[in-house]
Amino acid sequence: MKKLFPLLLLFLTQTVLGQYYTVLDSVQKSPISYATISFGNGNGTFADADGKFQFSKKWYPDIDSLYISALGHKEAALATKSLPEQILLVQDIAELKEVIITAEKKRKYKTKRLAAEVHNDYFRCWLPTVESEIAVFFPKNSQKPTKIASVYLPVKVESSNRNASREQSFSTLFKMQFYSNNNGFPGERLPYEDIIFNVTDKDKPNFELDVSEYKVYIPKEGIFVSVQVLGYADKQGRLQQTKKYHEVETRKGIIKVSTTFRPLLPFTNKINGFKTFTRRIFYKNRTWQRFDREYSKNNNLIKNNDTNYGIGLKLNLYEEE
Repeated sequence: MKKLFPLLLLFLTQTVLGQYYTVLDSVQKSPISYATISFGNGNGTFADADGKFQFSKKWYPDIDSLYISALGHKEAALATKSLPEQILLVQDIAELKEVIITAEKKRKYKTKRLAAEVHNDYFRCWLPTVESEIAVFFPKNSQKPTKIASVYLPVKVESSNRNASREQSFSTLFKMQFYSNNNGFPGERLPYEDIIFNVTDKDKPNFELDVSEYKVYIPKEGIFVSVQVLGYADKQGRLQQTKKYHEVETRKGIIKVSTTFRPLLPFTNKINGFKTFTRRIFYKNRTWQRFDREYSKNNNLIKNNDTNYGIGLKLNLYEEE
């Protein structure tokens, strides 16, 4: 009887939390880290570093299809009633051919810094959710080859509750990507690999992310730098498989409210123009919208002209040969 109890507990846990599924490359049979798992209704989740994710009809009773996508692979649509434990994504040859490989020579360069706009006002912060991706535009202001060495991300790590204890710790995984400039809007994704990084309550408000090893060069048309929340991480830094929204009962029925994650992202009115764009990545069209009054007339950040996320950069400007 004692031996049966752990097995029973494991069965009950799997029934409630759901079975694990693994997203693999169809050719190499290797895990695809942080694949996007969309439910087709504006909600979804992500695979972890090992390509694993959890799905359960207990959690998501109204979801009958999953749309699974990842860089360099074609999207797969699967019915939830017959999900295989291993989900194989077919390589997209067109995307794979575009992967940038840059062999850097030892050259002299000058360092230039574009300061981030940091503040600590909770009411002027974006509340990050997993379905939203934020992209900020940076022009190329030099004729010299320009590499992004670091990205400075303004973050508010403290709780909004002034009486809250500093013991309310968190560890959040983010993903950074880069996009071309398409007539002032984020265009095609530039073929650099995903940059996965962690922000905790111990980090400084001007978080510096060293990206020099990725060799990201700014095209002559400029570049968009984007950030997107993946979710909370456990003590080992692995993505937690948790439900990413809450169901709230209203007079109009049950609505799904996306979970917000710390840290908050301070927005600012000290940047001229509208350089910040956002999109909902779990919707099929994934359309980018400029963060202005056309985006929303009721958004408090926009009402106060806090329309830009004040990312900063450290740039390496290389001497011409």
